[in-house]
Amino acid sequence: MTILQSYINTTNFSLPGTLELKPNETNIIHIEVPKGVFLFLCLLSLLENILVVVAIAKNHNLHSPMYYFICCLAASDMLVSISNLIETIILILLSHAIIQYYEPMVKMIDNIVDTMILCSLVTSLSFLGAIAVDRYVTIFYALRYHSIITQRRVVSAIIGIWLASTACSITFIIFSNSHVVILCLIGFFIFMLVLMLGLYIHMFILARRHSQRISAQQKGLRRRFSPHQAAAKLRGAITLTILLGIFFLCWGPFFLHLALIVSCPKHPFCLEYFKYFNISYVLIIFNSIIDPIIYAFRSQELRKTLRDIVLCSQ
Repeated sequence: MTILQSYINTTNFSLPGTLELKPNETNIIHIEVPKGVFLFLCLLSLLENILVVVAIAKNHNLHSPMYYFICCLAASDMLVSISNLIETIILILLSHAIIQYYEPMVKMIDNIVDTMILCSLVTSLSFLGAIAVDRYVTIFYALRYHSIITQRRVVSAIIGIWLASTACSITFIIFSNSHVVILCLIGFFIFMLVLMLGLYIHMFILARRHSQRISAQQKGLRRRFSPHQAAAKLRGAITLTILLGIFFLCWGPFFLHLALIVSCPKHPFCLEYFKYFNISYVLIIFNSIIDPIIYAFRSQELRKTLRDIVLCSQ
């Protein structure tokens, strides 16, 4: 159920759509977030992520697999911004009677918005996973990195993720009345969470071993990695761990909403939680705002490029 559907439900319209409850379950007045707030957040997120994409495209030093995936992650965040921007503008136009309510048109727009949001969700999870794999190979197979993570494989992975995510999103919309769709989405979320946590835990166990080797070398023993090498290899992993944590904090309430729709749609606690659905949307937008800040904060090269772009310097 999108914000547009919430608006329709509270104005006595009935519109089926993604994640919408059954007719006898939709009598919920959602807590409204000012449309101006949504509009500002969407525009801010869109601007930030456009800057990230432009910076990565402009700086040849950032033309590496990890930054290609980060660029795609920024594009995925842009989908959230654009979809919510479209939805908010439509709501403003409807509320001021600038355009008339026409159910087929609103349903079509709602389906497009839902598809974009679902596509953003699936691609974000997939590219976070791709970055985790890239960092894993960097740390554990450093000498074979360029033979494993080739340009061709990176491009194939990017194209494959976008095509698969788009197909999945459209499928979810077509079969949106089935709880199986919601369960699949929740299952994918949990699977990716377990996979990435496993990779990161393994990487940070290695970090501890590196630290022990550094201490051993200080006592006169030979070690394999210098402190600078160890820090450089793990810096990307730490950045992506932060991104992963922010992602699950911001998207977690949305997935809890889905889980409650399946498990207890009529329970008083669940009905009360459903009122805060629009707050979950604000958190999702915050995720797309925070991500570029994390990229810039953790990468000196990207930060410098962004500063040059903003200041219009060469």
